[in-house]
Amino acid sequence: QVQLVESGGGLVQAGGSLRLSCAASGRTFSSYAMGWFRQAPGKEREFVADISWSGSRTYYADSVKGRFTISRDNAKNTMYLQMNSLEPEDTAVYYCNTHRSPNTYYAGGRGPYWGQGTQVTVSS
Repeated sequence: QVQLVESGGGLVQAGGSLRLSCAASGRTFSSYAMGWFRQAPGKEREFVADISWSGSRTYYADSVKGRFTISRDNAKNTMYLQMNSLEPEDTAVYYCNTHRSPNTYYAGGRGPYWGQGTQVTVSS
């Protein structure tokens, strides 16, 4: 079983920045690709970005490309999402997710493990 805990959310003005973190438990963190999803009120959960198990490959939703940067530090069992130029449309609960298959990667994939989410609110 994988435990994921998101942090770093908060209230920020439009144009500002936040850095989200996802801390993962277990000894096999580096074997899995991981991603960020978000869900706004009344909307389905949508893909934001993900990163391969090695950190060498990344993929972004068009809505955040050029503004968000995903990264990971396997030594710390932590994944990050640096969010710049935030817009009110970015307001959502952001969730960490682990891809289903270890030691492989496909862009946009999702797996069965989720964190509890961290709220990001962007005011105008």
